[in-house]
Amino acid sequence: MAASTYLLGLDISTTGAKALLIDAAGAVIGSASSRLSLSTPRPLWAEQNPADWWAGMAASIRHLLAEQSVAGDQIAAIGLTGQMHGLVLLDAAGQVLRPAILWNDQRTGPQCDEMRARLGRERLIQITGNDALTGFTAPKVLWVQQNEPEIYAQARQILLPKDYLRFKLTGDYAMDKADGAGTILFDLAARRWSAQVLDALQIPAQWLPPTFEGPAVTGVVSAAAAAETGLRVGTPVVAGGGDQAAQAVGVGAVLPGIVALTLGTSGVVFATTPSALIEPAGRLHAFCHAVPGRWHFMGVMLSAAGSLQWHRDSLAPGLSFDELIAEAAGVSPGSEGLLFLPYLTGERTPHPDPLARGAWIGLTLRHGRPHLTRAVLEGVAFGIKDSFTLIQGAGVGAIQQVRVSGGGAKSALWRQIMADVLGVELATVNTAEGAAYGAALLAAVGAGLHSTVDAACQATIQITGRTTPHPATMAAYAALYPHYQALYPALRDEFQTLSRWAAP
Repeated sequence: MAASTYLLGLDISTTGAKALLIDAAGAVIGSASSRLSLSTPRPLWAEQNPADWWAGMAASIRHLLAEQSVAGDQIAAIGLTGQMHGLVLLDAAGQVLRPAILWNDQRTGPQCDEMRARLGRERLIQITGNDALTGFTAPKVLWVQQNEPEIYAQARQILLPKDYLRFKLTGDYAMDKADGAGTILFDLAARRWSAQVLDALQIPAQWLPPTFEGPAVTGVVSAAAAAETGLRVGTPVVAGGGDQAAQAVGVGAVLPGIVALTLGTSGVVFATTPSALIEPAGRLHAFCHAVPGRWHFMGVMLSAAGSLQWHRDSLAPGLSFDELIAEAAGVSPGSEGLLFLPYLTGERTPHPDPLARGAWIGLTLRHGRPHLTRAVLEGVAFGIKDSFTLIQGAGVGAIQQVRVSGGGAKSALWRQIMADVLGVELATVNTAEGAAYGAALLAAVGAGLHSTVDAACQATIQITGRTTPHPATMAAYAALYPHYQALYPALRDEFQTLSRWAAP
């Protein structure tokens, strides 16, 4: 491996276009980002202009290469990742027909109901591994079909956000199998587009690109893209993966038994499976992994570290997070009988309910801000445990280790609470660049620098810290957890009623 060989990971999120450069040994050389804006033309809508993605990413690549004094011909391969589930519609000439409808857009409730009616909910879950939810791509296609027929009539290609970048880089239409599964137009077990789902939704199969395993080369940088970015014509571009699959690669969660926990604004639990397992009620997402021949379960909590952010901003805006959490360290486990429901923005796992609400339950005169804070930390941990409970009940074997990342993972107290609630060791790793790093590792495999994704992770990712559960605290939390579980069913109807009082 030449010292001048580098890999490029490109990550298109709702907030920015990030380019990450690593060397052949996996060391991060540098990164550059361009900010992106979100459009909400109507309540519950979320859209972006794909042209802004390309402009932002091209600028990030140019800046990164210049800042690091790296020439385009030193890049061995490029990996792609980014926000999942978004809908990009192109016409026959490859022109964008409308703004992209994003993963967090909520307009498609009626289309989700229609998908269940056309296919049958149980059959839909059996084929795709998932129930129809507003975040997914398939109901967005139905929405355009039904609400913008003049646009739909011109459509000839369906892409996801990162795959629009691939098209701009290479001129080729392609998608990785992990992101393909996330459209819920996929046959999960067969790892290909589902003819049955496409027929039921009247979506032409030829509108969907071929799909590839994460490290596979799908095309090379074109002359036009090279001129805009400073990359070399002919540089290989690999399939990559959606942000969660690439994040899992980036922390080394590629084998069964090693779970990735992302404790960011939202919380994501990602468990690799050796076969296409499903949760029969569709309460977990089941997708293909970016690792060839593997799949994964995913549970999503909408307000994880976001709950702590809200708590600090609302009740202690003058304190740092470190100061706030230090207060909570003096409170005993269980917060003296105070529980917190972290459903501040609704919930997805295990309760796919946009009307679910947050709450402190059990307040007394003895409770002060330290108790409130600790209850938030514990409530988020219990919510994460909900996903673990479903994953283990769906046939996943023993969980040996949880690799935790994200802003919330910086707190030693929160890591300890998580370990005690989950009853498993939490590990931190030396890679903090998330999905972009995973995309770069997939590029390294595609370039032949590693034989497999497993080998790439083993060579580059090291454990930097371990948090082991305390048996006594584990027992206390195990006794409290059923009471947490009882709260949502008891309050669900009240959440529905209270939602009518919300501001329009």
